[in-house]
Amino acid sequence: MQIVCPSCGAANRLPEDRDPAAAKCGRCKNAIFAGAPIEVDAAGLDRHRRLTRGAAVLLDVWAPWCGPCRAMAPNYAAAAGKLEPGVRLLKLNSEAHPAPASALGVSGIPALILFRDGAVVARSAGLMSAPQIVDWTSRALS
Repeated sequence: MQIVCPSCGAANRLPEDRDPAAAKCGRCKNAIFAGAPIEVDAAGLDRHRRLTRGAAVLLDVWAPWCGPCRAMAPNYAAAAGKLEPGVRLLKLNSEAHPAPASALGVSGIPALILFRDGAVVARSAGLMSAPQIVDWTSRALS
């Protein structure tokens, strides 16, 4: 598995014979997984999509003015604890970074976009509970 460090952006290869949940970055020595979504901008999203291998990337496109987005935020955070380390959870503020959201064809928020090896494998729009996020992601990846 190769995953991007949330602290410094370095790509890290994780040995298969060790627990990935305990992994530390080879460059900055910070934890690779924190059990929480990572805020990204356009460059960060691109880096995670290009460099993550062997794990999926789940993106939540949201905006601060969106009530359903704010309601889903704790659910998305709770889902991170269940889905990591097999899925990296990212958050993209579509108000602060409209270009990537537009390029991904987001027409309604909150929007979830699931990537595997950089390619979109599933999308969903609308408020979900943590169990629904986990279930939807698991089904999309199976």
